[in-house]
Amino acid sequence: MGENRKPDWDSALARARAHAPFLARALDRQPELAALLAAGEGEAALAWARSQGLHPDTEVALRRERLALAAALAVGDLAGAFPLARVVGELSGFADRALDRAIRTAIAERTGEERADGFIALALGKQGAGELNYSSDIDPILLYDRERLPRRASDDPGEAAQRYARRVVALLSGNSDEGYALRVDLRLRPQSEISPLAVPVGAALAHYQGQALAWERAAFTRARAAAGDVAAGEDFLAAIRPFVWRSQLDFGAIEEISALTQRIRDSHSGPPIPGPHFDVKRGRGGIREIEFYAQTHQLIHGGRDLSLRVRGTRHALDALASAGWIAPEHSQMLGEGYDRLRAIEHRLQMVNDRQTHSLPEGDALDNVARLDGLADAAALVEELTALTGRTGRIYDELICTRTSAPAPMPEASDLAQELAALGFEEPETLAERIESWRDGRHAAIRSPQAVAAWDRLAPALIRAMAASDDPMRAVTRWERIVESVPSAITTFRLLDARPELTRRLVAALTLAPVLSDELARKPDLLDTLVDRDALELPGDRAAIMARMRGAAVRDDYEALLDAIRVITGEIRFALGIQLIEGLADPLEIARALSRTAEAALTLAAEATVAEFASKHGMIADSELLILGLGRLGGGALTHASDLDIVYLFTGDFAAQSDGARPLGGTVYYNRLASRVSAALSVPTAQGALYEVDTRLRPQGNQGPLAVSCEAFGKYQREAAWTWEHMALTRARVLYGSPAARAELEAVLAQVLHAPRDREALRDAVLGMRAEMARHKHPGGPIDAKLMRGGLVDLEFLVHYLQLRGETADGTPLAASVPQALDPDLGVALAGLAAAGLVPEGLAAPHALMSRMLVAGRMLAPDGSTPPPSGARALARACGHESYEGLLAAFADARAQVAAAWKQILGPDILADEQETQS
Repeated sequence: MGENRKPDWDSALARARAHAPFLARALDRQPELAALLAAGEGEAALAWARSQGLHPDTEVALRRERLALAAALAVGDLAGAFPLARVVGELSGFADRALDRAIRTAIAERTGEERADGFIALALGKQGAGELNYSSDIDPILLYDRERLPRRASDDPGEAAQRYARRVVALLSGNSDEGYALRVDLRLRPQSEISPLAVPVGAALAHYQGQALAWERAAFTRARAAAGDVAAGEDFLAAIRPFVWRSQLDFGAIEEISALTQRIRDSHSGPPIPGPHFDVKRGRGGIREIEFYAQTHQLIHGGRDLSLRVRGTRHALDALASAGWIAPEHSQMLGEGYDRLRAIEHRLQMVNDRQTHSLPEGDALDNVARLDGLADAAALVEELTALTGRTGRIYDELICTRTSAPAPMPEASDLAQELAALGFEEPETLAERIESWRDGRHAAIRSPQAVAAWDRLAPALIRAMAASDDPMRAVTRWERIVESVPSAITTFRLLDARPELTRRLVAALTLAPVLSDELARKPDLLDTLVDRDALELPGDRAAIMARMRGAAVRDDYEALLDAIRVITGEIRFALGIQLIEGLADPLEIARALSRTAEAALTLAAEATVAEFASKHGMIADSELLILGLGRLGGGALTHASDLDIVYLFTGDFAAQSDGARPLGGTVYYNRLASRVSAALSVPTAQGALYEVDTRLRPQGNQGPLAVSCEAFGKYQREAAWTWEHMALTRARVLYGSPAARAELEAVLAQVLHAPRDREALRDAVLGMRAEMARHKHPGGPIDAKLMRGGLVDLEFLVHYLQLRGETADGTPLAASVPQALDPDLGVALAGLAAAGLVPEGLAAPHALMSRMLVAGRMLAPDGSTPPPSGARALARACGHESYEGLLAAFADARAQVAAAWKQILGPDILADEQETQS
């Protein structure tokens, strides 16, 4: 019945009485309810039904409420007044209330206390999803906490829990003159064939964290703490969340669901297409297959995409479509089909209040069709045939591509012939090498499942390696992954399920040793490339921080530090792929790397400050500040950058903290700074994060790790060297309150804008650059940083002009062209050009060499000439068609920088370089 059509209560009541003996009896037994329904008072009828649960006798109350609710909802459903979501929601709500009351009654009967501390009922299946039907079983898992369970002093906790469980089942399922309340099935509990009805929380945790089966993961996508000690139930579900929602993409879920589907189809004796005895739940294209379709995609992607962690089938289909994991038309077709199948299932169960899903035969099928409002059985069968055909085809597309057995890997001799045909050198030796990967010596390919997954993947991967510019480099680096990881089955399945990732994997293996090394440590980084926005630049700092917070598996400090490392690693890896494939400008990648580092630093500092304060308290009118310098201060990192930071604090260094273990100000902030550095650099279970360099602080490694803003300003004004002031030109406050930032920025401005002797400044800059050139030599011909005329010379030139601090006519830069003092070198160059202090053309050399630096750290880390494939990728990243064209542009850029250097500072640095080399 259409959503906008007026409810037809008369027709609904007539059909209920004519075609549903159970509903007819229920209406006769409840004339007051029947009268409300006849008057079209649907909401009043539901309220009356709920009021039946107020009877003081639990068994009577639950049975009467259930009967009244079933009749009211059924007639409202038939009338078109209550949509499916309302019907199943009301039925699920009743199940929750009934289960909770039964638990409290069982405990009260034994202890005299109507409370449920430590006794948990988790709802699974349709109750957990809020999709219960008219005659559903409920499938709870009953857990108990031995320490908190209410019981008599003489009762053993385990025995008391089993007594309560048995009584709960009897209160709900037992038949009496009033009927029954709910059928209860406890077989979804851990190891149900040997475990007690109520399972200790500790035993359940151990099971799900180490012994659970694949179907249990799918079941827990719908799990909900429904009754009893709900808070404890929610804590339990949070504890097993990593079991349900795996952080690594698991395309093995498709194979597991496929096998389960095949077993169901094989064991189902009904017809494969709609007609008498067709099962609308288990049949092809039926309710269960639509549920499996949604759950399978949730299991694959829900560990990474939090938007998919929803319970209801329709909600899951909608979420999957919104996130781009399934086609919108499939979501709509399956969702509408699901609703209609559930409605037909309800009609089947309304007739005699039986838990049936099969179409009857003969007149009984006509009866169901007419109860639904159709003309006859033929109309119902015709509709179901079309519907299940559509949904079944969509489901078959999911599972059929994964059910065929992989072709076995050829014997070494046959493999050698294939390798020779693909162009590999020494194919016989290579064939033996590849065959050795699956001989059981490597943990990654040891189990039968892993061998099967490898055999399925291997042909495509080997072909992709052969098509690369350096096949043997790809083979060798892939071998490192196989040798270093304890398990690679999910990686094999991922690459097999998403063939486009194989090309990207081979590119990473051949072009970027940094990415290859990361994959050897964490193969699940490939998962990041499946995300719909993986090959887009990450959002702003706030968005990255939100992603990091969302990845924490627990609400504690260590879990947050792990999450920061996981997300940082994923973003850096994805940005590396974008870089080698030329999908984003290296300058944008540099800014994205900086935003990621700033997000990690901010979140780690916030968490560490709170953790530290929980033990040592806070210092009044005082706080930690973090100053970023170098490339971090300039907001443009490379994949190889460390974090140059300085720790400062506001307030009185002699003040004391107010915690249980108070500390003086200097000790407090030095210990806190050390903790923040550790949070950013010490490896955890998820690996390392950043190298933190604090040597730019006052007095370098000889000085304290954190100093007050006052002491910092005094040092910079009275004792700092020129190179330290040059470092401050790229300083940016990264952490601290607005007021504290303003205080520090005032100190920086005072230092940087102080008048200086031009000649002394010039001599100091030239001396520092000459000293640096003597001790730090370029790594190769494309070292855009250290080659004379490169980025270091350009940075020295800019910093000299920034510290000089005025235009040619003596006007302060801070007043006339403030952007010339920006820590971002590109912005500063534009400002200096506007002030007439540098040629306008220097922006292009800076951009080119910055691109070379960012891309080169990935493709040619030491600055030497990369292999041909890497050279092409480097040229492409820098906007040139060929490597030769890039070298020519680099030479021109250096010449432009050298000309500006000679014009402003005097020496001809390229001539000096040639003289030094000769």
